Amino acid sequence: MRDAGADEEPRFVVHLTLRATDLVAAHLLTRALLRSLGPPPDVILGETTISVEGAPDVQHQVFCDRRMTYGRRCLLRPDHDGGCSRHPLRPLPH
Repeated sequence: MRDAGADEEPRFVVHLTLRATDLVAAHLLTRALLRSLGPPPDVILGETTISVEGAPDVQHQVFCDRRMTYGRRCLLRPDHDGGCSRHPLRPLPH
């Protein structure tokens, strides 16, 4: 936790609980929600995690979070193949 200096406003962390039927559905729901937000500049995608209800210590990362050019971070899954990207891969239509 960082100390708020005299000139800084306090920052707050929002914890949002969503329910999904399984881990895959939770990943899809979380990624869709964050994409629908834009994402706002204050959302730290790389720190977005999922945990099983009742087991908050076991967290699953949603985004890769590797640093890219100009300090931006990768928007792909944490276990993606190939290079990082700021453009999330879209699933192929069925």
